[in-house]
Amino acid sequence: MKKALQQGNTDGARIYAQNAIRKKGEALNLLRLASRIDAVSSRVETAVTMRQVTGNMTSVVKGMDKAMDSMNIERISLVMDKFESQFSDLDVQTSYMEDTMSSTTAVSTPQDQVDLLMQQVAEEANIEIQHEMGSKTLEGTVADLTPGEKLKEEDTKLAERLRALRPAS
Repeated sequence: MKKALQQGNTDGARIYAQNAIRKKGEALNLLRLASRIDAVSSRVETAVTMRQVTGNMTSVVKGMDKAMDSMNIERISLVMDKFESQFSDLDVQTSYMEDTMSSTTAVSTPQDQVDLLMQQVAEEANIEIQHEMGSKTLEGTVADLTPGEKLKEEDTKLAERLRALRPAS
């Protein structure tokens, strides 16, 4: 697009810009879709794990019934130990799945953390972000200043902020 503008080809530059904007929108849509698929995958994995645990619990209960019918103390003790072991495995698997679900669902990401990360990345790339928190619009512009001018402007802004922080005398 830059090359087309330099050559005076504004129609070509406009087409490049439209393509770039369309591709960016497509990329964001695919990212949203990937996030949703990941969340569904985690839920399915949780369901499969729960089904396995339910099957194990069923077999333990049947074993407990047989042990109780025979009133064999050793057998009852073995079945109870197995039950406790499987129950602790269930706790571990359940907590792992809950952690996975909470970390993979993009919707639950706090907006202030997202905004902070975007601001940090923009500062590293010398891009100025102008947006209101809660607004979905995001505009980025690259500063067209030389390094000396940038430094002078930063000093001026810092001095203004310092003056604003000092109590009025």
